[in-house]
Amino acid sequence: MLVHPVVTPGSGTRSWTVLGDDDAPVVPVDRFLAYLTDIGRSPNTVKAYSHDLKDYWEFLGFRGLDWRETRLEDVGEFVAWLQLPPAGRSGEVAVLSSATAHIGASTVNRKLAAVSAFYAHQARNGAGVEDLLAAWRTGSRGGWKPFLHHVSKGKPYRGRAIALKAPKKLPRILTPAEMQAVLDACTRLRDRFFFAVLYESGCRAGEALGLRHEDIAAAECEVSIVARENANGARAKSGGRTVPVGPDLIRLYADYLHEEYGSVLSDYVLSGRLIWGLESSVRDGR
Repeated sequence: MLVHPVVTPGSGTRSWTVLGDDDAPVVPVDRFLAYLTDIGRSPNTVKAYSHDLKDYWEFLGFRGLDWRETRLEDVGEFVAWLQLPPAGRSGEVAVLSSATAHIGASTVNRKLAAVSAFYAHQARNGAGVEDLLAAWRTGSRGGWKPFLHHVSKGKPYRGRAIALKAPKKLPRILTPAEMQAVLDACTRLRDRFFFAVLYESGCRAGEALGLRHEDIAAAECEVSIVARENANGARAKSGGRTVPVGPDLIRLYADYLHEEYGSVLSDYVLSGRLIWGLESSVRDGR
């Protein structure tokens, strides 16, 4: 089986699909992924779901199961199968019980979320299947209580029937010295500005690549992250917001425009040609 990129007719939106062993799209998966694309899910999300559902379909094929007749016990076997190394999944070798899991609990839970979303979509569209991984519960979801919690206090909510306990990891933040070393290693103002924006504003790489000149208010020392469709494929996943930045970043932006940007005709702070150069620098280790 194979995950393959596709382009939606008419809109030209990039998406993904799963091809079976006959090189034809797996129809129920293809329709689900197309639905995710139509409602504006991130291409990276659709791509991740396509890989997750490819794994699920390979498991079904290995077990000789029909996706419409799968039971919760089969999903439990899928979880165990996912944690085997590739050779163990195919049955080529026996895996010792002491062997380390091939993928972690967080990755397994993400794949289960994809399978759960697939079955929920099929159930809502009258495919004659149950919402396989849904467990309807009542009571509190935790210690935090939302506004007007008392209104829906006794109403059931959709939970996960199967979920592995994953260790909680706090994100590691670069120290000022480490960040300065990254900036000092940049040989172009473009690269230095890109990493400085990430560090100063806390935005994602895709959000920085989607910045336009109108988003940078030099006098106010502010950078606006705007959720919009960008020709370069960059997306603002966290929504729109305005972030205050320091005057040093604004001065770096001005130096970058004066010394490197030159006569490039583009609304983007990091234009297509410059973005290609940045990707090449990262790929080449520069």
